[in-house]
Amino acid sequence: MEIVVLLFIISLLLSLSQPFTEAQLVGVCYGRIADNLPMEKDVIDLYKSNGIGLMRLYDPDLMALKALQGSNIKLMLGVPNEKIQSFASSNQLDAMQWIETYVAPFAPSIKYIVVGNEIHPSDHQSVFVEPAMKNVLKALNSYKLSNQIKVSTSIDTTLIINSYPPSNGQFSDTSYSYITPIIKFLTNNESPLLVNIYPYFAYVGNEQSISLNYALFTSNGTVVNDKGLNYQNLFDAMVDSVYASLRKVGAPDMKIVVSETGWPSKGGDAATVENAENYYRNLLKHVKNGTPLKPQEIETYLFAMFDENKKLGPDSERNFGLFTPEKYPKYGKLNFI
Repeated sequence: MEIVVLLFIISLLLSLSQPFTEAQLVGVCYGRIADNLPMEKDVIDLYKSNGIGLMRLYDPDLMALKALQGSNIKLMLGVPNEKIQSFASSNQLDAMQWIETYVAPFAPSIKYIVVGNEIHPSDHQSVFVEPAMKNVLKALNSYKLSNQIKVSTSIDTTLIINSYPPSNGQFSDTSYSYITPIIKFLTNNESPLLVNIYPYFAYVGNEQSISLNYALFTSNGTVVNDKGLNYQNLFDAMVDSVYASLRKVGAPDMKIVVSETGWPSKGGDAATVENAENYYRNLLKHVKNGTPLKPQEIETYLFAMFDENKKLGPDSERNFGLFTPEKYPKYGKLNFI
C-alpha cells in the first residue's frame, strides 16, 4: 500500500508540473483489437501532436497508463465486461485490487471508470453491473478519489424505443429494470450516463426513412420538428431521445457523455472516406453547441484512433480509425476542441 501511495504522489507531482491546458470537449477511443498498432508511447505522442486531450481505453493496459503520466490527457478507463461479475462480489476484493493496481497510481490522469460497455438486459453480466459500480466506488473512496473520478457504465441506443420523434424516446420494458438502479446510482453520485451514439448504424439500418445528409450533418434545414424543437441532424435526435428517456425515469437533469461515435471509411453502405470525413469534421464543429433539447456542450469520444484488423463482424467494423496503424491520418488535420 505504501508503494501505491508513493506512486500516486509522484504521478500527481508530474501532472502538476505540466503547463495548464484548457479542458477539452472531444476525445478519441483507443481501441486495441489489432496486431499491428504502434507502441503505447508512440500512441500517446500521436494524441498529443494532434491536440487530443481525452482518451477512452477499454481495459487497463499498464504500458499505456504509464505512457499517459504527465501528458495532460484525461482518461476514460474501462472495466472489461468479463470482469464485472467478480467485481460485484460482496467481499469487494477484486474491485479493490483493480483500483489499487490500475487506478490509484495513475489517478491524476483518470476522469471516468466505465463499468462495462454495451451490456444488455439479456446478458448474464447485467445483474452485476450496478453492484460492481458500487464496489468500484467504495474502492475509490478508500483512496479518497471518488470526488475526482466518476463511475459510470456505457450503454448503446438499443435500450431506447420510440425514438422518433426524439421526445417519444423511452427505455424499453426489458431494459427498464436493468437501467433504473444504474440511473439511481448515477444520480446519487452526480455521475453522467455514458452513451454510444452511432448515426451510421441508424442510417444503414433504415435508409428508406433516413437521408444520408441528415446522418452527416449536411441537411439544408429542419428535417424533424418535435414540439417546436427543430432537428437538422440525426446525432442530435439520438442524443435527445436518450434525454427524453431519462426524463421519463425521473432523471431529467442527468448529463450524457457520448462515449463512442464514428463513421467507417470502407466496408459497408455509405462507408467511404468522404462520408467519414464529413461526419467527423461536422461533428467536431457541432458538439460545442449541444442539442435542441439541451443546448450545452456535449463531451464526446470519437471511435476510434486506429483501424483494428482483428475486430469481428462486418468489414466496416475494422475501418473506423482516424489513423491507419502506420499513424497516417485518413482525414487530414482535425480540429479537436
